Amino acid sequence: MEENAISLCDLPIGSFGRVKDIAAKGSTRRRMRDLGLVDNTLVEVLRKSPSGDPVAYEIRGAVIALRFEEASKVFVKPC
Repeated sequence: MEENAISLCDLPIGSFGRVKDIAAKGSTRRRMRDLGLVDNTLVEVLRKSPSGDPVAYEIRGAVIALRFEEASKVFVKPC
């Protein structure tokens, strides 16, 4: 994993990050890849739900909601 990488759930609203690694295993990892979370993909944090979980992200032109548990396994380099 890259030195400056942080968890996707740690990015503030309105910021961007590039995917560097996914720490999930098995079907969770495959689902994240299917959603477009592959190396060097640009991700924008759009907004949080009223309860704070899940959070909406824009990934390759689509808006995807990820729960904290899932987003904490995706590591990005802030842009």
